[in-house]
Amino acid sequence: MTTSDLTVLPEGAKERIAALVGSSVDGAAVDGAGSGPGAGTSGPRIGFACAEFNGGITDRLLTGALDVLKNAGCDLGTVTVAWAPGAFELPLVASMFANSGAIDAVICLGAVIRGDTGHYDFVAGECAAGIQRVQLDTGIPVIFGVLTTDSVDQALVRSENDEMNKGREAALTAIEMVRLLGALTRGSVPEAGD
Repeated sequence: MTTSDLTVLPEGAKERIAALVGSSVDGAAVDGAGSGPGAGTSGPRIGFACAEFNGGITDRLLTGALDVLKNAGCDLGTVTVAWAPGAFELPLVASMFANSGAIDAVICLGAVIRGDTGHYDFVAGECAAGIQRVQLDTGIPVIFGVLTTDSVDQALVRSENDEMNKGREAALTAIEMVRLLGALTRGSVPEAGD
């Protein structure tokens, strides 16, 4: 969720752009059926890489994410949760998931809370960079659901059991990305020269 109405994609913008271009694919609008990741199953197969450090926050994020998957009709029996010591280790866990061939998306959850030293900057930055690298190297969606906050209070607000829970947002992003990549794989993008 954004903090300003000015940053929200305007209503009808996707449709307006689709009318102007040759092809437009929207993962939020793609039906989960068909071929590709998660097809023929009860939703995408999700792996969670979760940080134990600040684990109370991680637990709240994971609960929100699992609620979204359950409400979307995903079989929670196909979900795998792996616990890493902290956020710095999440990219390696995500890499193992993404390279396994057993999942369609990885959701990384945790919290890095600023302290009095520069440790925060290194951990948060390297965690984000590592997660991005896994996603680009494997072609598997790896969702950054790691809170980077200035205080525990900010982390608690972002992990409340409500619509603003960033774990919920991460799960919605994972579902949308699996659908989008599946649609792109099924030929929604024209070949060069078409």
